[in-house]
Amino acid sequence: MELIEALLLGILQGLTEYLPVSSSGHLQLGAAMLGTESSDNLLFSVIVHAATALSSVVIFRKEILDIIRGLLKFTWNAETQYAAMIVVSMIPVGIIGVFFKDEVKALFDGNITLVGAMLFVTAALLFFSWLVKVNHDQEITFGRALIIGIAQAIAVLPGVSRSGATISTALMIKTDRVKAARFSFLMVIPPIMGEALLDTKDLIEDPSKYSIDALPLLVGFIAAFVTGLMACKAMLSIVNQGKLHYFGFYCMVVGTIALLVGTGVIG
Repeated sequence: MELIEALLLGILQGLTEYLPVSSSGHLQLGAAMLGTESSDNLLFSVIVHAATALSSVVIFRKEILDIIRGLLKFTWNAETQYAAMIVVSMIPVGIIGVFFKDEVKALFDGNITLVGAMLFVTAALLFFSWLVKVNHDQEITFGRALIIGIAQAIAVLPGVSRSGATISTALMIKTDRVKAARFSFLMVIPPIMGEALLDTKDLIEDPSKYSIDALPLLVGFIAAFVTGLMACKAMLSIVNQGKLHYFGFYCMVVGTIALLVGTGVIG
């Protein structure tokens, strides 16, 4: 992978991780159009996802510190309850990761047609969350956390936006907009960081498994982190203003392009 490719893909990841347009789908489509090797794609994807997870930590550092302080009190307080709901939300994606890891990884092997189809699924979720007229004023509960977690598990498919799926689902079950966005961004930090650590362990044990050099990974990481900070702040504003569905049109356009690339009409 060339440095310019790493820079472009890192920027792409940082922007699309938080905006509801599927970062994994864009990385797959971008990698296909740039001609990067599939063996490089998975490791690079993990690295830049870790970068954007880190940008979440920076944006929500106060909330995270409050949760940690609450946990250290060793009582069933509001912070402990919130942390427990994040754990509950991780159960569905954890099951996918444990029992279907190889099958999920196989989906990230240049299946651009799948990406295109799933981008249309993302568009449908965004439109539906807008069409369902509800009062978005409810708190996060354990039941809602599990439902949102199921949406996150479905979003392992390249082309299904994680933020789009989780926030849209939260809105459809009447969750307050701001609380939905905050929970969506906080709940993804543990699984992404855990996956990054596991892949780092694999890389240390078998460096020959990946052919990508360290410098492109560093460039991609920095690019994804910086743009992730900007996109996260923008997304919080977009959700609060109720403009999430506007991205449905964008997903339809990119989904169409992906289908054309996947079927050989383009490229």
